[in-house]
Amino acid sequence: MEDEAEERQELGRRNFRRVIEDFVCEHCGHAVKGSGYTDHCPRCLWGKHVDIKPGDRASDCRGALRPISASYAKGSYTIVYRCEECGIVKRFKAAADDDADILLAMCASGAPES
Repeated sequence: MEDEAEERQELGRRNFRRVIEDFVCEHCGHAVKGSGYTDHCPRCLWGKHVDIKPGDRASDCRGALRPISASYAKGSYTIVYRCEECGIVKRFKAAADDDADILLAMCASGAPES
């Protein structure tokens, strides 16, 4: 059983493709410096539906990912998104430079103000 979990974890690492890309947030206009792990704007927390698997840029959707909630567990924040175009729900770890006030507000009450 433990070998199976390790195999799944390794498979996940092999499937991840680190892509370093800078972008301008389509929601708030903030210029975002990518790190290869950047999947949303640190200022407003909105993202864009570009991946099927992390880093693959294979999604044809390209819809806006609205942050709908956040939670804190085991020392880190997780942000839950819903795509405005196709409706898919995705979860991403928050980044160290994400707006802490928005994260805390989302943990307390749900989605941020637009």
